[in-house]
Amino acid sequence: MTRIDVVSGFLGAGKTTLIKKMLKEAWNGEQVVLIENEFGEIGIDGGFLKDAGIEITEMNSGCICCSLVGDFGTALKEVMEKYAPDRIVIEPSGVGKLSDVVRAVEKAGLGDDVILNSATTVVDAKKAKLYVKNFGEFFNNQVENAGTIILSRTQDISEDKLKSTVELLKSHNAKATIITTPWDQLKGEAIKETIDGVDLMETLLREVIEEHEEECDDPECECHHHHHHDHDHDHDEHDHDEHDHDHEHEHHHHDHDHDHEHEHHHHHHGEGECDDPECECHHHHDHDHEHHHHHHHADDVFGSWGMETPAKYTKAEIEDKLSALIDAVTYGTVLRAKGMVENEEGGWIYFDYVPGESNVRDGEPEVTGKFCVIGSKLNEEELEELFKK
Repeated sequence: MTRIDVVSGFLGAGKTTLIKKMLKEAWNGEQVVLIENEFGEIGIDGGFLKDAGIEITEMNSGCICCSLVGDFGTALKEVMEKYAPDRIVIEPSGVGKLSDVVRAVEKAGLGDDVILNSATTVVDAKKAKLYVKNFGEFFNNQVENAGTIILSRTQDISEDKLKSTVELLKSHNAKATIITTPWDQLKGEAIKETIDGVDLMETLLREVIEEHEEECDDPECECHHHHHHDHDHDHDEHDHDEHDHDHEHEHHHHDHDHDHEHEHHHHHHGEGECDDPECECHHHHDHDHEHHHHHHHADDVFGSWGMETPAKYTKAEIEDKLSALIDAVTYGTVLRAKGMVENEEGGWIYFDYVPGESNVRDGEPEVTGKFCVIGSKLNEEELEELFKK
């Protein structure tokens, strides 16, 4: 029996950190295959996970909702045929919709020896409120379709902030189990037991299928012929794909200028808290739950910029460059930056950035230095000027 575990989470929430913890403390002794979906043309996380001794398939093919329609099912079947693993861990793009991933797994036709074991979403407790307001269509989808929600960085916020974050998440998903204990206090086995204890068919899969039926405008779609009287049907017979999209996955320097609410977020409130009712942020996604049937795709809203470089840097230089990214007027709204470069003083520097915090550390040598930035309305020329040397 092969179990499939989906670990989703918005940009920078801590998915990779959680997966590493689970590999070490809960899934050790099992043959595990990780399938990633990278948003952006430069695959970074594969390098971060290489030392875990697992097989990695990087799919740098753009937004997850589109790439899943084609090569995702093929990738799953190839993994099954080649490795017959005990567990397949799927780490979707930070801007992917969890419902798309679940649907794709369900319709991949993998047979009775494969089960969708869990659908988990990692949420940065410090930024949940900010992301609901500004990227509700994507962030909320990940929350609403999770069987388990695992909060990261809870040790960095007050008890009151934690309570309000949990209440916010419960307003979007009352059925999910929410883990709030800081990760360094939890053993991976305890997380595994919690995740495994969720009955996805009771909470998640049925709603994903029904949601598609409600949203689908295509009268030819098979879903219109299968109504809610039979939830024990074979999901593989349904065509639950979103409708055809003409995205060119080879080109990731997206510079779409769609004027919808998901891009009005050029403000930065500390931990995502804003008490000013006049602030523009309050007018963007307070009503998101009322119109979540609108479908935007990740590459309509988000863009990525990447650069490879042989140049050497110091940690101080990298920290200065990351701290400059808060300037949304100059660089666009940067939600995530990560990469690795050679250190002038010897060794390599690995770094991560989410708004308001960065992490710069030592890492293993890579074939070349890489920068990857993900956000909205990115100014690529300014980013290149910032990071080049």
